[in-house]
Amino acid sequence: MRTPEPRFDPTIHAPNRLRICALLDAVQSAEFGTVQEKLDVSASVLSKHVAVLVDAGYVQQRRATRNTRQRVWLSLTDAGRTAYQGHVAALRAIVAGDTEPFGQTAARQ
Repeated sequence: MRTPEPRFDPTIHAPNRLRICALLDAVQSAEFGTVQEKLDVSASVLSKHVAVLVDAGYVQQRRATRNTRQRVWLSLTDAGRTAYQGHVAALRAIVAGDTEPFGQTAARQ
């Protein structure tokens, strides 16, 4: 497995989106209700954050019927997994004192 290149991603950085990505990075896919329960947020809050991640191409949704009920399954796309792992690497670099993951503009501020 290749070490991800540190890259701060403002789309992922929002706390709930970071938590969604962290949860999905650990599994192949997760049911919407399970993610909602783990994050302890309302369905509308989760839907809002998932929509942002879907629009960025980081998360995909799959609808399936299970026990006669429609379910939504969430998973990270390859681009989403790469972006998430790069973001985590950037956060680790920042904590270690390296401001480069933010870029030169943020480092000067």
